Amino acid sequence: MKKLYLLFTLLGVLALHSSCYKWRMSKGGGQIGRIPARETDVKDVAVPPGYSVEVVAQGLTFPSSVTFDDQGRMYVIEAGYSYGEVWLEPKLLRMEADGTFTTLVTGSKNGPWTSLIYYEGYLYLSEGGQAEGGKIFRVSLDGTMKELVSGLPSIGDHHTDGIVIKDNYIYFGQGTATNSGVVGKDNMEFGWLMRHKDFHDIPCRDITLAGRNYESENIFTEDSKDKVMTGAFVPFGTSTTQGQVIRGKTPCTGSIMRIPLEGGQPEMVAWGLRNPYGLALAPNGDIYISENGYDDRGSRPIWGTGDVLYKLQPGMWYGYPDFSAGVNMADKEGFKVPGKDFVKPVMQNYPNTPPKPTAIFGVHSSANGMDFATNQSFGHAGEVFVAEFGDMAPNVGKVLAPVGFKVVRVNTETGVIEDFAVNKGKKHGPASRLKKKGLERPLAVKFNPKGDALYIVDFGVLKMGEHGPEPQQGTGVIWKITKK
Repeated sequence: MKKLYLLFTLLGVLALHSSCYKWRMSKGGGQIGRIPARETDVKDVAVPPGYSVEVVAQGLTFPSSVTFDDQGRMYVIEAGYSYGEVWLEPKLLRMEADGTFTTLVTGSKNGPWTSLIYYEGYLYLSEGGQAEGGKIFRVSLDGTMKELVSGLPSIGDHHTDGIVIKDNYIYFGQGTATNSGVVGKDNMEFGWLMRHKDFHDIPCRDITLAGRNYESENIFTEDSKDKVMTGAFVPFGTSTTQGQVIRGKTPCTGSIMRIPLEGGQPEMVAWGLRNPYGLALAPNGDIYISENGYDDRGSRPIWGTGDVLYKLQPGMWYGYPDFSAGVNMADKEGFKVPGKDFVKPVMQNYPNTPPKPTAIFGVHSSANGMDFATNQSFGHAGEVFVAEFGDMAPNVGKVLAPVGFKVVRVNTETGVIEDFAVNKGKKHGPASRLKKKGLERPLAVKFNPKGDALYIVDFGVLKMGEHGPEPQQGTGVIWKITKK
């Protein structure tokens, strides 16, 4: 009788928690009022004892990645495109000895430019391809560009992202078209569905569907009562049936692919990833992936999935869109949006058991660009440093306090995550919310060639307004952390 009483008590607590969650207001880091002018002060950034912070550059617009050549010169890319449907020309900048920037390359309005690395005399950059599909370029130090691959399926929610080079191959991440496999009204709000009405997620291998379809408003008509049914891995308004086979092909969404160093057709390396934003090469040659978890939005919303750090295992399917961090989400309370139905599988069977993650970050932390420490004098050699861009609530779902907005380090042997650079104060969040002058939205990190300095790419202020993201031009910053 006592056990039964405890069970009912626990169920009551869970129900109360769910009810409270539904009624409480979201308090995301970008949910701010008046946008303050961007100012910086290193005293507002907390780092471990023995480290110091300085500002290297500011006034940048949507900076997304940084790298260094053999001479130690710094290169920065400005993305050009940002969520919120802001379209600018992306730029590749070189910092000169006097601290000024020279524009090496200006791209077309097909951003965002997302990742930049230097390798054996050349720069390699990934173009997100929101307008016409993703691309990878090789850039000589005099600004001459060569297109290595194009037509990547990146015109949806997520883009062609992080790149690393290993064994004369360029490995890169390709995000998914949708939140969780089903095209819906939320994709219209991202902007791309009206431009590309037939676009959807593309599996890398043949899959068999469970035949689940989701009702939504027909966004292509003015009649709000007009409804359509949409299944997974098909265009908006297309129903699927149980046992239906969707043919796989390459290039595909939600994958790690690679091309030869001189360019060529992409080859699938791994798949079943939602948004593999960051790639990093460990000192032992392993490749690690940072993956952004699902959102509470769209026709198939999912709740409570943290971002993930994986070690790349070639040939493996990582679980999208039915698993999170190696866990099948079907009928699990932890993935059920409060007040809505349980998550149901859209695939009838699975290619393999998904790999287990190395580490799991906070829900909506947006774990993105990363780099491994290699120099013992800096400390934490062999650990990976990860930039957490921060939540984009309420568009991705409700949060009760800001999540992310910092740089963390991860021990890949234990999975333990430690804060490394975070804004000071009793409350957590970006500088604009805290009314301070520290970090805003760290998007990438990179060690210099000697490995004795860590550079943080701070995208700048991104307010989440009434109608979606409002990125602020000219608010990007490059920070530098060294050991005293």
